[in-house]
This record gives sequence, structure tokens and C-alpha cells, in this order.
Amino acid sequence: MSGNDAMRIRRRQAVAVLSILTVVWLCIGIPGGRWIPAAYGRSTSGDMPSEGLSPEWGGHLRLRGGLTRPDDQSLYQWVGTGTYEDGSAELRLKHQIFLGEWGHFETHYEAVAVGGDTWEKGRDLLRLTNVRLPDGLFVSQSGPLSDDRRLMDLTHVIHDGAEGAFYHRLDRLFLALERSWGNVRLGRQAVTWGNGMIFNPMDLFNPFAPTDVVRDYKVGDDMAIFTRQLGENGDLQVIGVPRRNPENRAVEWGESAVGAKVRIPSGTTEWTFLLAENHDNAVIGVGAVGYAGSAAWRVDAVWTALPAESPSGGYLSGAANVDVSWTWWDKNFYGFLEMYYNGLGETDYSAVGENSDLAAALARGELFTLGRLYLAPHVGVEFHPLVNAYLTFINNLEDPSGVIQPRCVWSAAEDVEIMAGATLYWGGPGTEFGGFPIPGTAARAVPADSAYLWLTWYY
Repeated sequence: MSGNDAMRIRRRQAVAVLSILTVVWLCIGIPGGRWIPAAYGRSTSGDMPSEGLSPEWGGHLRLRGGLTRPDDQSLYQWVGTGTYEDGSAELRLKHQIFLGEWGHFETHYEAVAVGGDTWEKGRDLLRLTNVRLPDGLFVSQSGPLSDDRRLMDLTHVIHDGAEGAFYHRLDRLFLALERSWGNVRLGRQAVTWGNGMIFNPMDLFNPFAPTDVVRDYKVGDDMAIFTRQLGENGDLQVIGVPRRNPENRAVEWGESAVGAKVRIPSGTTEWTFLLAENHDNAVIGVGAVGYAGSAAWRVDAVWTALPAESPSGGYLSGAANVDVSWTWWDKNFYGFLEMYYNGLGETDYSAVGENSDLAAALARGELFTLGRLYLAPHVGVEFHPLVNAYLTFINNLEDPSGVIQPRCVWSAAEDVEIMAGATLYWGGPGTEFGGFPIPGTAARAVPADSAYLWLTWYY
């Protein structure tokens, strides 16, 4: 056994013990602890007044069922197509202990079970090709969530088989210190930069995929964040994210990130300026938020300077959106329209593998699309205070091709939510979402239509 293997085993043993202790701690609570309101179970963070040592906890249980229909000309033709039936369950336990007036400590424990036909066929495809393709581009997730790039390995896989997987992990584990000169947060946590609705070029740290319809929790990263208030409504935020090279597990500057973001209000406009180094790429960004009548508008522009040896050199990306709410037929409506430009995108999708910069960004989860110009309209209507329906379109304007995502959310009980929806793709041959040839094969890269039903219980 090599030294790296022994170290990995010790890390996994440590996270297993830590996870078990966390579950026990969360389940039995601390004397004086209490259930938090269900509203906290739906939120990623929140400042709640407390005096002295005040622990609170909550979370959710989410059950997912789905049907997926891969195209007969996709990569799945090699392992058998048809209608795939899938299911998963996710338990999240949240604990927050307030330490008087000077800070709090927060822990989120996750246990996830996933399986079904899509998982099984994805593993068969992985064994057949011996190539792990980017999730969401050609195939669905073919392995449990990994901490290979993160500073701390807080994920322990209990079972990873052909039929499914079961794993548990700590998704939040951070200490927040709140002082008069600023706030400091240390540990596994999540942060979002930028003003995008569907696409968010300023969000450098585990951004959501454009097709993610539920965005209540980002995957946590190990980082340090310093925030200082500037004036009445502005602030400065400085962040450091140490990451490991997944090949040798060493913490490397070229894998890590440091950055600063300043938010400055000016009249009715709020300006944002960003400067960062992420995966050895220099990133400069500027954004603005303002109002036009009853509508709000947002614009973010980012220039990414790649290393000197990179063929692309650098690229511009940006997003602009406007949103508004209104009333029709005694119903409340909400909608937005977003435009997105990706200067690293391609027009010949079959040549994506030759664009090493784009392939690297896809593999790291920084980008999710292959093209350059997208338009994303969205509309939602409140049919009843407990029933809301949404319709989202993501359109590649240069193909054209796109994604249609209808969904309906029903608050069935005070702490129970049921969501049903679908993700449907359209486009002609040779387009991004209609399917394009994969060089060297008789298959096409084409996403699979799917429908789903989710039940979430908040506690």
C-alpha cells in the first residue's frame, strides 16, 4: 500500500468518525437546544438573535423519482436505451449554535442514496469506454460526489455499486466570527458572487448548472471569507479557497482561488467590482444593478485571462437580465429575461475536445454549455397561495436549439412540498441540444429528456 493510499484511508476513517459524531450530536441535541422554525429549513443561512449559548437545528428529507429517455443515437445505445426509472433520497441535518454576540458555528450533515437505470447504464458506459465524461454533457452522474479537489475530505462512500450508491458527508462545517471591524468565516461553506438568474459568470465557486431548478443549497467548499461593511449599504468581501490537485492530492496554487469583491451603491445603482485568481486564471469583473420603473435590471461582465500557454489566451463572458412582477386575471405573475455570452464557446461542437480551455472549464464545473450566445426567458404564476407553476426556456441563439423546463410546486402541508416537472430538449441535427456527432464514433452527444417528481419534508 502506498503512502498516498494509506493517507486517503486515514482521511476516510476520520470523516466517518466525524460524521457519526455529528449525527449523534444533531440527533440528541445539546441541553437547551430547540427545533428551529421550518423557514430555517428552507434557507441556506440566516442571522437569528440569541443570548449566550443557543443551539438550534433543522433540515429536510427529499425523495426524488424520475423517468429519463435517452436518444437511440446517443452514447447509451451501446448499453441499451429505453425509458429509465430512477430514484434518490437525500437527508440533510442542520445544526447552528450561536456563541453569544461574537459568532456562531454551523454544521450540515448529508446522507444520500441514489440508484436506478440511469445510474446503472452510466456505470456500464464508464466501464465500456473507460473514460469519465463531464456530468450533464454526455452522460449523467457516474459516481458519488467527490471531495478530491477540496482541502478536507469530508465525504465517505458507504456503498458504490453498479446498481446505485450510498454516501454521507459534511456539506457545511464553519465557524463565523462577528466583530465590529468585520466578519470572518472559516471552514466548509458556500458563497455566491454575481447577479445572474440562470447563468452567473461572476460566480467562481461551485456555480449552479443552468438547468438546476432547485437552488436552495450549493455544494460547500473549504474556504476563508472576510467581509467588512463599507458605508451604509456597501461591503468588501475577500475570499481564499485552497484546493488540491486531484491527481496527487497536494494543495497547489494553480488549483486554488483568492479574490476580492467590492459592492458600492451610487444613487439607485449598485456597482460590483471583482478581482480574483482562480485555477491559475486571472479574473476581472464589473457588475451593476438598478431599476427601470417597476422592473429591476442586472449586468455582469467578466474577463478571464488564461495562462500564457493556453491556446485561447483569455475570454469575455457576461450576463444581463431584467425581471418584473405583475398581476393578470387576479393572479400574481413573475418573469425575467436573461442574455448570456460565453467567449470560450464553440460553434463546431464536435471539436470541443480540441479546445483544451473549454474542456478544462467543463471538467471543473465552471461552465456548463458549449455555445456562445444564449437567451433565457422565465415566467411563474401563482395559481393559489399554495400552488405555483413555472416555465423556463434556455435557448442557444446561434443553432438554434434549447431546453424547456416546466414545473409545478405545491405546498401540500405546512412543512411538505411536492414538485413535478420535466426537462425537454429541442434542436436539429448538429446543434448543441439537438445532438451533434462525437468524433470517432457512430454516436451523437445528445441530452436525454426527463420528468421528475420530488417530495420534500422540512423539519
